[in-house]
Amino acid sequence: MLKHRTKFRVIYGDTDSMGVAYYANYLRWFEIGRTELFRFLGLPYTEIEKKGYFLPVSETHCKFKTFARYDDVMTIETSHDETIKAGLKFNYLIFKDDENDIFANGYTRHAFLDSTGKLVRTPKFIREFIAEKIGER
Repeated sequence: MLKHRTKFRVIYGDTDSMGVAYYANYLRWFEIGRTELFRFLGLPYTEIEKKGYFLPVSETHCKFKTFARYDDVMTIETSHDETIKAGLKFNYLIFKDDENDIFANGYTRHAFLDSTGKLVRTPKFIREFIAEKIGER
C-alpha cells in the first residue's frame, strides 16, 4: 500500500477562540493530503477534470484523538484503500511532526461524475493509473 506524507503548519486562521484547530479544518487537511498524493503520483486533479471527470466526496469519517493548536507542525499521511471497487477511498492519519501525538484519523470515499454530472464507473484511465503507479488492481 502506497502512503504519501505531506507536512503542514496550523495557521492562526485554522483555530477557534480556544486556540484549538477548528474541527472542520480536518476535512480540508484530508483534501490537502489527497491532492498532494495525486500530484506526487503525477496525476493532479486538474488533469482528471480536463478529461471530463470529477471526484465528489460521497462519505467521510474523522476520529479526533488530541487537539492541534496554532503553529503545530503536522504530517498528513494519505493512503489509497485498495479494498474499494466502486469509486475511490483514501485513508488519512494526521499526526504531530514528532510522530508522538496523533491528532486524527479518518477516510473519504469518492464517486466519479462525468462532465454532465452523471454518476459513472471508475474511468479506465484511473484504474490503469492506479494499477501502474500504486500496484493495485
